[in-house]
Amino acid sequence: MANGLTGIQRGSLVDEVIDKLREQIGSGAWPVDARIPTEPELVEALNVGRGTVREAVRALAHAGLLEVRRGDGTYVRARSELSGALRREIQATTHDHVQEVRRAIEVEAARLAARRANPADLAACADALAARDLAARKVEKADPGDTSWVDEWVEADAHFHTAMVAAAGNPLLLDLYLEIGSALRTVLTERALRTDFDRFLVAGHSTLLDAVRAGDPEAAVREASLNVETSAEE
Repeated sequence: MANGLTGIQRGSLVDEVIDKLREQIGSGAWPVDARIPTEPELVEALNVGRGTVREAVRALAHAGLLEVRRGDGTYVRARSELSGALRREIQATTHDHVQEVRRAIEVEAARLAARRANPADLAACADALAARDLAARKVEKADPGDTSWVDEWVEADAHFHTAMVAAAGNPLLLDLYLEIGSALRTVLTERALRTDFDRFLVAGHSTLLDAVRAGDPEAAVREASLNVETSAEE
């Protein structure tokens, strides 16, 4: 797990170790919720002392990027200081707040995707939509009271919208959307469990993809808006 780390040679050791660890986190080499290498592994990989590693880890934990779990290890909590701040803010928000941010991101992403999406983006969206439809069909076969399908359906639905935001070609917009992913999944889970929830909802899904394929920003905005508004009313 320490691959990608090299010894520290000069300058402020703590600052340089912080930069090295932040680079591993920000690049995704150490994904969110993953346990980072142990202290001895970091000491060996970076060629610094235990005190330097501990101080760097402490600083990143204070910034919200890492979480030290005594007796278990140190885990990645966020990809950046901004991510850490957003996660703390999200904990104090309501579902309505999440929906409002979701609307702002998804609608703008739809407009941009209609202008910028390339064949690879469109293929990724189509694959995600097919997976979503497959998950929805499993719901129909589930026995009454069986909710084992929920996680798969929610993940499939979220994956489609994430692929659509990625198609907008704005990495910052995608980062912001990924940071509300956990809160958004919580909202989707609660709504998916309602008996009147339309898990096959066409608006904002196949119709949105059609608009993006056609390169029609106005239609894409309309479909994305309809999807968010409809899900908010469920």
